[in-house]
Amino acid sequence: MIKCGRPRKGEELQSRDRLLDTAFNLFLENGYGNLSLETIARDARVSMRTIYSQFGGKVGLFGAVIRRCSDQFVTSLTEEHVLESSPEEALISFAKQFLYRITRPDVVRIRAILIGESPRFPDLATQFYEQGPQRTLDYLAQFFARQQQAGYFAEIDTHFLAEQFLSGLRSERILKLQLGLEPTPDEAEIDIWVRQAVDLFLYGSLKNRRNISNEHS
Repeated sequence: MIKCGRPRKGEELQSRDRLLDTAFNLFLENGYGNLSLETIARDARVSMRTIYSQFGGKVGLFGAVIRRCSDQFVTSLTEEHVLESSPEEALISFAKQFLYRITRPDVVRIRAILIGESPRFPDLATQFYEQGPQRTLDYLAQFFARQQQAGYFAEIDTHFLAEQFLSGLRSERILKLQLGLEPTPDEAEIDIWVRQAVDLFLYGSLKNRRNISNEHS
């Protein structure tokens, strides 16, 4: 029996997920510039019209792929979780999930593709930054703002705090990973990495900050 009319909502979600999964794998295999929408549509078993109506084209589709990955990052600091945890525990929990995901081979590969092709496709770079790093940064800034209101953090620009935390967390090891100079870390290695980074961010590196400040005043 031939099905007519509009697909049910569940079927639409399955079709969208299949499309995003297929697109992600094809981007990994082929890069961005060499991959056609026709290939994506064929492998995902959807029409070109579906891709254009839902995403506006290849740039929009890539942005949706990145946004879905980013969703996993930004939900790590939900309001409910933060209220149940100390700031240190919340940052450790977020950082473990963040580092585990960005150090996976597929994610390292997709970032390398983006960096290599962004000069030719500036809209691609915009989509990536807005849907990925910018969302994570904004969400962290909101976390620090809430914690400032609760009296945990000094009154420092929250976006600056978020930038410094992420920069310290990624560190030089991410560059080595991208260059293939370091193996993919396991959960135990990430746990040590995260605790060192969070401890340094929260408590600094001076043994007795107040005494040293007085000596130079």
